[in-house]
Amino acid sequence: MQSSKPTSPARAAAPAAAGGAAQTVAIQGVTLALAHPQPFTGQWIGQEEVLTQLLACWLVTDKDDLPLTPRVLGVPGIGKTTLATAAGALRKQEVYIYQCTADTRPEDLLVTPVLAEKGTIAYHASPLVTAMIRGGACVLDEGNRMNEKSWASLAPLLDHRRFVESIIAGITVRAHPDFRCAVTMNEDDATYEIPDYILSRLQPTLKIGFPERADEMAILKYHLPFAAGQILDLTVDFLQQAHALRLDFSPRDGMNILKYAVKRLAQRKGHPLAEDKVWREAVERCLGEDALDLKALSEARQRNLGSEVPPLGLGDFFLRPDDPLNPDADEPPGPDDPDGDGRAERPRDDD
Repeated sequence: MQSSKPTSPARAAAPAAAGGAAQTVAIQGVTLALAHPQPFTGQWIGQEEVLTQLLACWLVTDKDDLPLTPRVLGVPGIGKTTLATAAGALRKQEVYIYQCTADTRPEDLLVTPVLAEKGTIAYHASPLVTAMIRGGACVLDEGNRMNEKSWASLAPLLDHRRFVESIIAGITVRAHPDFRCAVTMNEDDATYEIPDYILSRLQPTLKIGFPERADEMAILKYHLPFAAGQILDLTVDFLQQAHALRLDFSPRDGMNILKYAVKRLAQRKGHPLAEDKVWREAVERCLGEDALDLKALSEARQRNLGSEVPPLGLGDFFLRPDDPLNPDADEPPGPDDPDGDGRAERPRDDD
């Protein structure tokens, strides 16, 4: 178990305000209002190797060395953002989180103009730009939701140049030497495909797997110390079985099941409900009726995956499907079968 309870010291040249965070900073004559860091007083439990790998990416070993910007992959609810936040906390850096979406624009990522008092324009720095200025760590959450135009605005930041240009504010912002960044991505169908020139900058790839039983029990106990007994054991057993069957049920799903079950039990103190009955109800309400039979659900999903991809013959690995030399290709229509339907043309009476 890895514990981290950070402080948030100011690390940038910008003047600190009450509360430990700079409120505004002037760059090239333009005043930027800065974002606030995310507090983190939690723990990273288990899987210490991936935390060590992320910290290695952010390490600088020489004055000419630069930190890496890794991709952190995993199913939803597995703890990708928590991992990156815990890493920033261990480095005693302020941590900023930007939630990427399908409609994120370049100005959303950098500097956004806002109508202020008396019709003036105020410029607000994004969490990313604030982290660049103050020397913090930024987590671009669910980066594979963003479009290429938004990614293109970050290209100079993610290589040796380490700067961004805000067209809206007309300024160039250079990253503080202590600035660090990581991008989290869910292992599912992305809204947009990330271009190769961006993927080459987001290296290496770090994967978070499902926790082992002891770690999963510790995670649930840490977040839900009021949940105990049979309800807790049933939930951990359920999650471990789901992991073994390669179903994407995460610790977050387990927390939701426990929260609902505990609340239902608290409703009926005078007429206690059976814990196993309440737990089954919680699973059904949180994950759907199919989740009550994990084996059947796993088999159904495997069948669906198998039906999406047509089987390939040996020839398909070496030749195009329409190549006449491909032994697995469909037979071309012959002179006796002009329609290609496998049936010979019947002679007409006047032939």
